[in-house]
Amino acid sequence: MATPRITSGGNGPRRALVTGVTGQDGSYLAEFLLDRGYKVFGLVRRTSALRHERIEHLEGRLELLTGDLTDQGSLYRALDLAQPHEVYNLAAQSFVPTSWSEPVLTAEVTALGPMRLLEALRLVAPEARFYQASTSEMFGKAPPPQRETTPFHPRSPYGVAKVYAHFATVNHRESYGTFAVSGILFNHESPRRGEEFVTRKVTRAVGRIAAGLQHELRLGNLDARRDWGDARDFVRAMWAMLQQDEPRDYVIATGVTHSVRELVQLAFARAGLEWRQHVRVDEDLLRPAEVDHLVGDASLAHAELGWRPLVDFETLIADMVDHDMALAEREARARAATSIP
Repeated sequence: MATPRITSGGNGPRRALVTGVTGQDGSYLAEFLLDRGYKVFGLVRRTSALRHERIEHLEGRLELLTGDLTDQGSLYRALDLAQPHEVYNLAAQSFVPTSWSEPVLTAEVTALGPMRLLEALRLVAPEARFYQASTSEMFGKAPPPQRETTPFHPRSPYGVAKVYAHFATVNHRESYGTFAVSGILFNHESPRRGEEFVTRKVTRAVGRIAAGLQHELRLGNLDARRDWGDARDFVRAMWAMLQQDEPRDYVIATGVTHSVRELVQLAFARAGLEWRQHVRVDEDLLRPAEVDHLVGDASLAHAELGWRPLVDFETLIADMVDHDMALAEREARARAATSIP
């Protein structure tokens, strides 16, 4: 049977398919699009756990489709069902330390997954616009500031996989005329960030220490510097890239860098705690190949997208700490309620 082809014409709301919709970025992007009148489809993997905490509040507004970036057939089906005008690929194995312990899985999902989706898009939805979530980890060892023309020098299997996906997106744009773009996003955080990532690991620990649920936080390199922004700012840039007349790739960053040590100091101070009493450096948490200094130059996005970050680093960390202190207080009350006298 011939593969159905989707056209972007017709009346009604614009339709978007978001992979990785249960993640931090996916949940905020789904909210952003729904608030603009889109009909939004989220691609989710079939798992034994059915709860999707980050998108529970969108129940009834968001339509979920089952699929996986490692299964080509499921991508054809999802595109056929969603009939999208825009496709946002945010799914990946995105935790950098895991990419060293599971490099082949990282390549299957993070590198080949976008290629599978691009191929499905080419055959099923050639007129849809495509966004690929690239990352500052592709720059790796390249000297700062990093911009669109900076050569890539990835320092992890994750970064390597993302470089493959980035150039697959460029190749489809140049080979087939696909409106395909990559957002080279620097670190962006929020209260919905996964607890394995250093920002949330820190703010989660601050909340638990303040509530008496733990006493120590172990971290790796405190001197590593990152350009941290707010995820809610960054999803605005994703959408803006697909609204341009011509497709091109953009660096999205705040242009301001902070060390992990600064992050720790700010987070503990927010809770009235002395960080040196609780933080321990654990050499087992050091990366095999460190990315020491990432700071992005988003001048092109400023000029062409009209995009600028609205939330500064201090406000972001305060928001995350406040959220995690409230979460830890609820955990402490629940533990006290179930304890045996």
